Amino acid sequence: MLRNGLEPWHLLILAAVVVVLFGSKKLPDTARALGKSMRILRSEAKAMKDEEAR
Repeated sequence: MLRNGLEPWHLLILAAVVVVLFGSKKLPDTARALGKSMRILRSEAKAMKDEEAR
């Protein structure tokens, strides 16, 4: 069914749905919050990995 995975037009449709759902004014705040969450997740995963190495 999904032999080729995501194609460019899939990403365009996804982007359009996100803009419709969140509105263009909230997108920068949402992206900023997502980036901050990813940084926290990476730092916590690294801390757990460092603890296991001890």
